[in-house]
Amino acid sequence: MEDVRETKQNIREEIGNKLKSMPADEFQQNTEIIRKRLFEFANFLEANIVLLYVDGPGEIQSEEIITRSYDYSKIVVLPTFHPDKHTMVLRKVDKPHNDLAPGPRGVKEPNPKKCKKVPIKCIDIAIIPGIAFDEKGGRIGTGRGYYDRLMPRLPITTRKVALTMEAQLVPQIPMESHDRYVDIVITEERVIYKI
Repeated sequence: MEDVRETKQNIREEIGNKLKSMPADEFQQNTEIIRKRLFEFANFLEANIVLLYVDGPGEIQSEEIITRSYDYSKIVVLPTFHPDKHTMVLRKVDKPHNDLAPGPRGVKEPNPKKCKKVPIKCIDIAIIPGIAFDEKGGRIGTGRGYYDRLMPRLPITTRKVALTMEAQLVPQIPMESHDRYVDIVITEERVIYKI
């Protein structure tokens, strides 16, 4: 088990170095292509309530995705994290510029005083962040397990979609029993269906 965690940490560092060495214009171009693919993606277009994320290091930038989702008449849901319990609460965000505040992880998240809770059963599509993925839907996140605990609770009909660059794909993610797979991976070059 310690070997698997060490391998995962090595992958995080390797991907972090790849992204740091990527020219800024290439990074932005790839990000824009991925966003465009998401906004053309049938599962996204058909969804009413979308779970998104506020990006952290190594994750596809999400601010524009959040903002543009309102143009598609989506109900936007973002997580509020509880690091002491390694859990999250899903909350509806109506005005990202007013409703988000710095959270305990150093990333903006919904202000519980302004944003109502959303039952997990209401989520139509979940955009799952990560640092590295494989073609089978294996994923490495920050290592805190928030999304590994969330994904099994999502309705079976909820598509779990990862947005990532080809540079963040690895041949195989070492998966532990608690790790969860995403259904679909969208990159700047292709859409990979695990389902």
